[in-house]
Amino acid sequence: MLKFRVKAITMDVEGNFSVLLTDEEEKKVLPIVIGPLEAQNIAIPLQGITPPRPLTPDLLKSAIEELGGKPEKVVITDLKDDTYYAELYIKQGDRVIKLDSRPSDAIALAMRTDIPIFINVRLAEFTYDMADLKFDDGDS
Repeated sequence: MLKFRVKAITMDVEGNFSVLLTDEEEKKVLPIVIGPLEAQNIAIPLQGITPPRPLTPDLLKSAIEELGGKPEKVVITDLKDDTYYAELYIKQGDRVIKLDSRPSDAIALAMRTDIPIFINVRLAEFTYDMADLKFDDGDS
């Protein structure tokens, strides 16, 4: 597995959102297309904002903790038919619970619990070199 982290949320010219995951050296990036609500759920903690009421990932975090669990990691496991798959690992007592998850939901939880995000090694072929990406900084 390769350790990645959330670099940014981006929006393309057609209004589609992506979460950009980068490796620890910020040389490789894995973009995952997500919906606008999912983008908001990831962007809020990325920007250091605390919503006045809990959003769904906040509720999930609270529920896991109240049930004696502790989120451990997120693994982006696969890509099938242009859809990424993920697993969320939760430790509860002596057992580890593995839950199937959409990557966006698992990443939103990871942002709130400071747990690592990994990608399956075979997904490295879908990464881009960070140096090849161009970002519009809004100044042009």
